[in-house]
Amino acid sequence: MASDDEKLLALQKEIFTKIYNDKVTELKTLLGANKIKVDFIDENELSPLQHACYRGNTEIAQMLIDQGADVNMCLHEHAYTALHFAALSGNADLCHLLMSHNAKITAVNDVGRTPAQLAAFVGNYNCVATINNFIPKADIDYYIKPQGLQTEPLLPPHLADSFHKFIMQGNVHPVRVALNLQRCPGLLENLPKVQKVLETMRYREMTRGVETNEIMAFKYHYLSCVVAEVIKCQKHQEALKAEKKSDPVELLVRKFLKCSKSDGNPEYQESFLRESVREFPFRESTIFRQMVATLASNDPPSAVSVVSAAINGQRGFTDNLQICITCGEEKATKKCSKCKAVQYCDRECQRLHWFMHKKACARPVGQTSGGIKVTETDKI
Repeated sequence: MASDDEKLLALQKEIFTKIYNDKVTELKTLLGANKIKVDFIDENELSPLQHACYRGNTEIAQMLIDQGADVNMCLHEHAYTALHFAALSGNADLCHLLMSHNAKITAVNDVGRTPAQLAAFVGNYNCVATINNFIPKADIDYYIKPQGLQTEPLLPPHLADSFHKFIMQGNVHPVRVALNLQRCPGLLENLPKVQKVLETMRYREMTRGVETNEIMAFKYHYLSCVVAEVIKCQKHQEALKAEKKSDPVELLVRKFLKCSKSDGNPEYQESFLRESVREFPFRESTIFRQMVATLASNDPPSAVSVVSAAINGQRGFTDNLQICITCGEEKATKKCSKCKAVQYCDRECQRLHWFMHKKACARPVGQTSGGIKVTETDKI
C-alpha cells in the first residue's frame, strides 16, 4: 500500500501532467476532489503556476490562483518568475491577471532581465505594453482619500474608475489620449483635478528610491501635458462669444491632425510632443536623456514613435501592422472605400480625419465607405 507521501507525489505529478497537456476540465475536477496546496515544485524547481504561465494558459493560471497559488513564488535556478514565463508566452491577458494579483513587475532573472525586458527581447510587444502600462487600483485609491492636512482628496472618489481606466491605456498617441478623456465619464468636467493628480503621481514615482519607475513617471507627465492642452482648448471655447462652440477635444484633435502642405508632417503634434519631452522635470533620468538624444539625432524618428517607445518599449518590424491614421490604434480594419490608402479603427476616427483626407480623396457624395453612407457633412 502506498504511503501518504507517495500518494501526494503521485497527485502532484498528475497535476503537472494536466497542466502540461492543457486539460482544464480534468484539472478542475482533480483540484476540486483534493484539497492541496499548489505551491509545490517539480524536478526543475517550477511550480504549477509557473508551468501554466509557460504554457500561456490563462484559465489554468486563474484556477491555481483561486486555489491559493503565490504569484511571486520562485525557486527556479534562473529566477524566472510566473510573470517572466507569461511574458515569454506572449499572452498579455495572462500578464494582466498576474499583475492584478500583485505579481512583481520589477523582478529580475539571473541575468538581470525584468518580465517586460524579456518580452521585448522575444518580440512580444503586446506583453511589454501591458506590463509597462499596468497600474494597481490601490495606487489610485490613495488619492481618493484626504492625506495629511488635506481637507478633501485630490481626486473625487466617483472618478476613481474612470481615472484608472484613462491612465492604464497602452496607446499613447496624443489623439487617442484626448479621445479617451472624452470616453472616461467625468474626467472632462474635472480636468484641473486630473492634471494635479497626474503631476503628483509623477513626482511620487521618481521618489521611491530603488523602486523608482522612470517609465511610469514620464507617462504620467505626458498624460498631464495632453490634459493641459485640452484645458487650454476649453478656456479658448469659453472665451468665444459665439453661441455655437466646438467641442474642445475635437478642436485639439484637429490641431494634432493638421499637416503641413509641404512635407505632410503633423507640425503641431510634433512640436507638442517634443515640448512635452523637454518639460519633463527629471532631467538627470535615463529616460529623459535617451529621448532627447534620439530626437536630437541627424535623422530622428517622429516624436510620437519616440514617446511610444519610451513608454511601451522599442518595437521591431511594424510594416504589416494595420494602424489607424487618426489615433495610431493597431488592428485598424476599416479603410476608405475609394482610395483604400488609409485605415481607421472606427467611424469616429474616419469622421475626425475627413477634413484632411478629403483633400486627397475625391469620393463622390452618396458612395459608401465600409457600409457607411457618405453625406455632405461627414463624407467618410
